Amino acid sequence: MKTANALEFRDTGEVDDPIAGVAKELAELKAALETKAANDNTKLTERLDRIEAKVNRPGNRAANDNEPKIETKAFEAFLRGGAERMDDLEKKSLVVTNNNAIAPPEFGNEILKLLRQFSPIRQYANVRTIGASVVEYPRRTGSTAATWVDETEDRTESEPSYEQVAITPYEMATFTDVSNQLLEDNAYNLEGELTSDLSESFGIAEGTAFVTGNGSKKPKGLLSASGIQTIVTGNAGGFPTSTPADVLIGMFHKLPGVHAQNGVWLMNRNTLGAIRLWKDGMGRYLVLDPISDGAPTTLLGRPIVEAIDMPDITANAFPIIFGDLKGYRIVDRIGLSMLRDPYTLATKGQVRFHARKRVGADVTHPDRFVKLKVSAT
Repeated sequence: MKTANALEFRDTGEVDDPIAGVAKELAELKAALETKAANDNTKLTERLDRIEAKVNRPGNRAANDNEPKIETKAFEAFLRGGAERMDDLEKKSLVVTNNNAIAPPEFGNEILKLLRQFSPIRQYANVRTIGASVVEYPRRTGSTAATWVDETEDRTESEPSYEQVAITPYEMATFTDVSNQLLEDNAYNLEGELTSDLSESFGIAEGTAFVTGNGSKKPKGLLSASGIQTIVTGNAGGFPTSTPADVLIGMFHKLPGVHAQNGVWLMNRNTLGAIRLWKDGMGRYLVLDPISDGAPTTLLGRPIVEAIDMPDITANAFPIIFGDLKGYRIVDRIGLSMLRDPYTLATKGQVRFHARKRVGADVTHPDRFVKLKVSAT
């Protein structure tokens, strides 16, 4: 029995050159294999073409990595038609109660990404999600102390001490009205529009609270936190005219090295514009622009974070904070939730969407910060 495509040596009478005979057989086998491979590739290409044509027919949509998840589709269905028009699968994918729905992770993550445009502190702070109305974190106020002793001398007892830092989440909310016609128009990017509006509303509220909040119905901001050490400019209305940079150098070295090396400079754009003009004794600018895409602007080797809510350089103001923002804790209690109200503005042909979020914040490690006060003493 012969095997397909096996080499077969035939007696052709040409026994004088057996090597040539083998070479001829190999050439014929190679040609046969190439022909077979070409035919197989042609059939495979034709099959793929048929599948692609079938998928691209009207009414069909190819599945790909950019396809929205079921939660995102369900949330869009909730926004446009309410809970009563959602099928069972869509309702199961969301937490929907009485026309109130928790936004899916994709929607919430997009909100947080845009929040950073208004609230850069969230990008650098220590952010946690909690499941209680109040959360307490221990803060060390004293530590053990080792002493030198002889071989048999009594040892001295020492104990660390702690206090509790309680952070309460507070609620912020807003609402927006959308016409029924826009909700019925599937070509209208409803989800994108709400993302833009809500990120701006929540971003402005958060950013202000994280800087200046007093802890009353809002998070406690960096400028209101207790225990942060202060350095004065030495000038009642601004910086010393002769050596203004010395004040910033003093701030940098006021912190322990481990915190200074993780620190950032927090200031608004007006303050940054004034500091950009300062030079060292060699005529070099203190503020250095980034040398590559994505790198930060730096001052004394540490990044500068622009925060619009920081005050300008005026008498008795605190225009600059330097420190490790991981010492500022932000706690998210409830992510973005949406309430769909189709009744209040029904006579106007509109639906009102109420959005809310609960977040709290406070300084947990004041020893990681130093703030600058514009004052003579």
